[in-house]
Amino acid sequence: MWNQLFRISKDRKISYQRQLREMIVSAILDDKLPLEIPLPSSRELARHLGIARNTVVLAYQQLIDEGYLVARERSGYYIDKTILDGRVRVEPLKLNAEHNPPDWNRHIKFHPSQQRNIIKPGDWNKYPYPFLFGQLDPQLFPVADWRECCRQALSVSDIQDVTPDAIDSDDPLLIEQIQARILPRRGVWAARDEILITMGAQQALYILADLLIDKGTRVGIENPGYPDARNIFELKSPEMVPLAVDDFGIVPGKELNSCDFIYVTPSHQSPTTVTMPLERRELLLEQAEKNDFLIIEDDYESEINFVGDPTPALKSLDASERVIYVGSLSKTLAPGLRLGYMVASKSLIEEARALRRLMVRHPPANNQRIVALFLSMGHHDSLIHRLSETYKDRWQVMGEALNRYIPESSRIPSFGGTSYWVEGPDKLDTRKLKTQACDAGILIESGDICFLQDDPPQNFIRLGYSAISANQIEPGIKKLAGLIHDMI
Repeated sequence: MWNQLFRISKDRKISYQRQLREMIVSAILDDKLPLEIPLPSSRELARHLGIARNTVVLAYQQLIDEGYLVARERSGYYIDKTILDGRVRVEPLKLNAEHNPPDWNRHIKFHPSQQRNIIKPGDWNKYPYPFLFGQLDPQLFPVADWRECCRQALSVSDIQDVTPDAIDSDDPLLIEQIQARILPRRGVWAARDEILITMGAQQALYILADLLIDKGTRVGIENPGYPDARNIFELKSPEMVPLAVDDFGIVPGKELNSCDFIYVTPSHQSPTTVTMPLERRELLLEQAEKNDFLIIEDDYESEINFVGDPTPALKSLDASERVIYVGSLSKTLAPGLRLGYMVASKSLIEEARALRRLMVRHPPANNQRIVALFLSMGHHDSLIHRLSETYKDRWQVMGEALNRYIPESSRIPSFGGTSYWVEGPDKLDTRKLKTQACDAGILIESGDICFLQDDPPQNFIRLGYSAISANQIEPGIKKLAGLIHDMI
């Protein structure tokens, strides 16, 4: 029995003591250990597993402290029977023909799974050429700095700060750091009651959709644009107004005048990466005030800028409180942290906070505190500097590779961000290319999903370079170019 239940793996990246503890706890909670038979002695189990006896003793003692085991003098270690109290013991139910399951297609009122979504393999990091947008090269994550902040967040005072129910409040230290370190980089100044922390930028967009959109609302959206923003807004209203994009972002025109609000990504337009110049930003704000529409500014990649002075955020130029600013830490820190923020007028933030309370109350307070410490200790500014240098190098390598191996393609000039928007030959079907490329170890995104129309162009590709090392870019593009030339 012990041979089947207790096996130590030298390949796992956790201590033997923790492995042993997990195995014993799992065996107890899964009813795989008899209650009246003692566990092996520490000496016997250590010899069986090939580990130090002291490791077993420490694991047993921790399990005694947590109520899983009891030590009986001159008898050994036994399962504490009270740990299993309160468990309902029933056999799993089996569905049969006598029962009538619900017709879920009738009960489910809408089907977000049927929307056009970007699909990425969960094991993308196992592919040799992951030209994916929105993913992070694990080598770029500041492990040591993050650990330092995690350790500090485990101090008694910090734990006492973050464990109580905050109701609908955010970590005051994180709000302070966003005010002092994040927003001023973009020329934005906001009071504490004008900022809301969200579970990533997408939750901010969903909250805004719930608050601002009904079936008759006309939403202006960039075309091509960010698919998840489109999908969120379309859940609330079918009235999507496509806004043309040129080399300077959306083109201000009469289409905007019929909109109730518009969604824009002016710093690095998604997906084309172009930057909206100051003159066009001012023109857009004038048109918004004249025609009484709101603007959602998604500043998702503003920190990554390679050439020239950064353009101030649209929000920083807004004197009439028409711009709702949405930001995220996903592109600089890590997408898995799911922390973003919204900046808007006090009246809107008050309603957004009340709605967020109904959804999740507030983002996990411990995560907020760790990020606040990361910002306060200067790690985030240092990280942005390193990422900009790294991405600039990869941007140059990819640009040279595209010129060498796919010279017939065209690209809008860009000077920042983490991807290229590539227009291939007219005959290219990038949906088929995506499948063939995946089979060859290359991950790309076909651009058709970014267009609003039902019959989008099929010859666009988004090639990200945030998740791939510089030395893999050139051979990956060369291999991709071979597939493209074989197709056309």
